[in-house]
Amino acid sequence: MLPQIPVFDGHNDFLLRLLNHPLRREEIWNGQDGTGHIDLPRARAGNFAGGFFAIYTPSPMSGDLEQMFAAMDTPPYCLDLPPMLPMTEAVNVALAEAGHLMWLERKGDLQICRTSAQIRAAMAAGKIAAILHMEGAEAIGPDLDALHVWHAAGLRSLGPVWSRPTVFGHGVPFAYPASPDTGDGLTQAGKDLIRECNALKIMIDLSHLNEKGFDDVARLSDAPLVATHSNAHAVTPSARNLTDRQLHQIRDTGGMVGLNYATQFLRPDGMRGDCGWQEMLRHLDHLLSILGEDHIGLGSDFDGADIPSCLGDVSGLPKLLQAMLDHGYGQDLVVKIAHENWLALLERSWGM
Repeated sequence: MLPQIPVFDGHNDFLLRLLNHPLRREEIWNGQDGTGHIDLPRARAGNFAGGFFAIYTPSPMSGDLEQMFAAMDTPPYCLDLPPMLPMTEAVNVALAEAGHLMWLERKGDLQICRTSAQIRAAMAAGKIAAILHMEGAEAIGPDLDALHVWHAAGLRSLGPVWSRPTVFGHGVPFAYPASPDTGDGLTQAGKDLIRECNALKIMIDLSHLNEKGFDDVARLSDAPLVATHSNAHAVTPSARNLTDRQLHQIRDTGGMVGLNYATQFLRPDGMRGDCGWQEMLRHLDHLLSILGEDHIGLGSDFDGADIPSCLGDVSGLPKLLQAMLDHGYGQDLVVKIAHENWLALLERSWGM
């Protein structure tokens, strides 16, 4: 019997999947589509209790996507970052994705949660507990008026950047081997954004932010430092992964890191090819050695990345938890990693 432990997840791109197929969202959610990583039947099978549902605006493709992926299969590589997106372009996409999440709530199987108490209540009621998260703040202008609009709509977590630059700061390229120290820190608008997020109790996500931007957030923020879907640079030296110095900073603020399942951030060689439990557990071991048992969780990147075939999709989460148990993690630790650490982190970040 695989463990029946609820999993609360740090990051998924399911809303982007619905954006790409808006006329089929009913069959996608009901599991008739069979593609991707998340739908309601597979979520139930995997004891998926909820997580951060990302609003993300994709860049217009310039160049051959297959060529880009091929570069990631032949390290070393450093892919060019897409240019900054205008707010007018991002707003329409962000509103459409938020609309999909609210449609899911109207369906009755999911609840958008604004407090940790609401998350626990939704889990107890058998509903998927969703946090409205924004990955890359292109839909917010430097005057921050839109931040207040999004907060009123339920936004409780925000990453100032995806990897491309925004008016707020700079992300890391998809590069291997590479340091996250790849450019300038936060702009003045970015510093204002961090202060306003603190005032509104919006959690700040450091995933994708470069090292100088990370350090700026660490200096400015009065909240725990959080990277919702990042791994250990010491194991896989990708620019997207966190150095030991960054991990120590996160631990010292009572923060949190969610393990990213994307194979190129798990494999020591930085390639997109398949990998197994061993690579995932190697990152968990390293993160635990620095962060400790109370500051690590899961941050899948479901529907936004290539993930190990041994996991497959959201229905495979019990197999991941079993792999942790077989690796020697105790039941209490596995429960913490699966959901309790995220819920405790959100109580610390939101104060409710």
